[in-house]
Amino acid sequence: MDLASIYDSDIFRWVILPILIFIARLIDVSLGTLRIMFISRGLKYLAPLIGFIEINIWLLAIGQIILNLNNIACTVAYAAGFALGNLLGISIEERLSIGLVLIRIITKRDAEKLVDCLKKEKYGVTVLDAEGVNGKVKIIFAVIRRKDLRETINQIERIHPNAFYTVEDVRSVGEAILPVSKVKGFGFLRKGK
Repeated sequence: MDLASIYDSDIFRWVILPILIFIARLIDVSLGTLRIMFISRGLKYLAPLIGFIEINIWLLAIGQIILNLNNIACTVAYAAGFALGNLLGISIEERLSIGLVLIRIITKRDAEKLVDCLKKEKYGVTVLDAEGVNGKVKIIFAVIRRKDLRETINQIERIHPNAFYTVEDVRSVGEAILPVSKVKGFGFLRKGK
């Protein structure tokens, strides 16, 4: 059997081609999701590289869809690759944990133990006295690495189980105090000041 006969076979048309389209779409959408997240974090050199690869894979997939518009298996594979590609891209980004976040903690109780815990981890911490609906509160601000977020939230919930906290993405920082021993990642790819 030569390549031309395999390409013209029903197995290729209804099984192999849809699987290839699914895989291509899974990869290109995952890369697109990562590219958007890299852009939002200021990784200006990595995002275009990812985009170049992403669009080439997309062109191959859409080209096959156009050539096989009457093949419902290809259409379903394309849609399924898109859906699962989003999920995969988000999962990969969560595992990479690139970037910084601002965590804002509001607590009614004494915040000293929590502040000491964050300082012990070598994070810069800012504490403000404030007035809440039910009286005096402390507001604690800290910029932390995204990869340390789960651990930090666990500490907050352990020390102050009823504390209110919010987490926001940080695109760039000026004079941040971050643990030196934990510096890794894509810093060389980030947009400078």
